[in-house]
Amino acid sequence: MEIKVLGPGCPNCHKMEEMAKAAVKELGIDARIEKVSDIQEIMKYTMSTPGLIINGKLKHSGKPLPSPEKVKDLIWAEM
Repeated sequence: MEIKVLGPGCPNCHKMEEMAKAAVKELGIDARIEKVSDIQEIMKYTMSTPGLIINGKLKHSGKPLPSPEKVKDLIWAEM
C-alpha cells in the first residue's frame, strides 16, 4: 500500500502524517508513507492541503482534518 501526505510543512500537514503513521501501525499493515511537499506534485491531486492519497486516490484534502479514526477507516477501505 502506498500512502502520500500532501502539504508544504504546516502543523496540520505534520498532524496528518502522524495520524497516517499511527493508523498504519494500529492496523498492522505494510504501507509506505511518503510526505510530499513539492507544490507542483501537490497540485496534481488538490489545491487544498493537507491531502491524503491512498494507492493513488485522493481520500481527503483541506480542513478540517479528519479524525484519527476516519484516517484509519480510509486506509482500511483501500486494503
